[in-house]
Amino acid sequence: MSQKRIQRLAHARLRAIQWLVKPTQENQYVGVYIFRELPGEFSGFCLLHIVDVQDHWAWSISKSWLFYIKYNEASFYATRELTMLSEIILAQERLSDYLCSTLLEYSPELDVWFKLENTNLTHSFKIRGALNAVLSLDEQGRERGIITASSGNHAQGVAYAAHLTGTRATILMPAHTPQRKIDGVRQYGAEALAIYANYDEAEAAAHQMAQKSGFTFISPYNDRRVIAGAGTIGLEILAQKPDVSRVIVPVGGGGLISGIGATIKSKKPDVQIIGVNAQSAPAMTNAFYNLNHPEVWDTVAEALSGAIEPGAITLDLAKQYVDQMAMVSEEQIATAMRWMISHAGWLVEGGGAVGVAAVLHHVVPPQPNTVIVISGGNVDMQTVQQILCESRS
Repeated sequence: MSQKRIQRLAHARLRAIQWLVKPTQENQYVGVYIFRELPGEFSGFCLLHIVDVQDHWAWSISKSWLFYIKYNEASFYATRELTMLSEIILAQERLSDYLCSTLLEYSPELDVWFKLENTNLTHSFKIRGALNAVLSLDEQGRERGIITASSGNHAQGVAYAAHLTGTRATILMPAHTPQRKIDGVRQYGAEALAIYANYDEAEAAAHQMAQKSGFTFISPYNDRRVIAGAGTIGLEILAQKPDVSRVIVPVGGGGLISGIGATIKSKKPDVQIIGVNAQSAPAMTNAFYNLNHPEVWDTVAEALSGAIEPGAITLDLAKQYVDQMAMVSEEQIATAMRWMISHAGWLVEGGGAVGVAAVLHHVVPPQPNTVIVISGGNVDMQTVQQILCESRS
């Protein structure tokens, strides 16, 4: 950027676009500015800043980050990309006092890297979004209490976050939820009701209870705060492996891939983002390609099971940031779970193993510098024993 252009940034003709997101503390706000002159193609700088409001007239920037950006017409999607990135960076700041970066481990047999979210607190990536959402609530929101619906991993994340902040939490779960996940919720003091036929029924009941009782509903995927928390994985991947060429992500409702995609595509747009569904739970694949695969929902990857809420923000975000969707069978998922135990030494749940299944069975062709997100490791020993025994029969 030329000196002349820098000097002209303050000129009235320049457009400054500001988006407000949740403050980190009282009397703070966060904004993003794009400095530009005319509509159309733009190449220049974006300033993300945190401002302390001292009084009505004096502001001081306490933290700031400067990004070089380039895009075509400043469309709705371009502005949303910058907004999402700012929220993800803010989420990383918010979570840094509570969570560590998870491991990135190389597998020479598959020539891929595993982003091991099963090593996170609650053994799942879900703690990131749940904790970011709860920490974002104001005092009144926490006093009202929170409610969610989940097959287990988001439930444990919300329960842990509620315990951490002294917030009452109610978790509605499908009856088939693994006992390990139910116990994980209750150990943090949350109320767990595992009585619903499936995830969709639990989610509908949670919305009704939220409206009736005034609880704050925290969606496992259809919530910008949850997506921003998941997006911090993308920041870690870029820091741990700057030459990443492709990221393979498990997909249920799409919150994880939306967050990772928003982060990585904003910084390295040439990196491929590939999502993987279980064939029995193809909601995102159906939406992405406008298909009509049968939605059975009975899958060993129960964390990925369930329909996507109509109008969910993850649908648009996935279409913007995701390059490809793939599906794997129940047999392929089980094989991948066995492979992770015997070859990598990691206990991985079905939903966390779908990316490995896609590479192991060449549903997704091999490519150097590929990162596979292992989204969780919460699986009952009974399920593990059954899967291991199936390989001997």
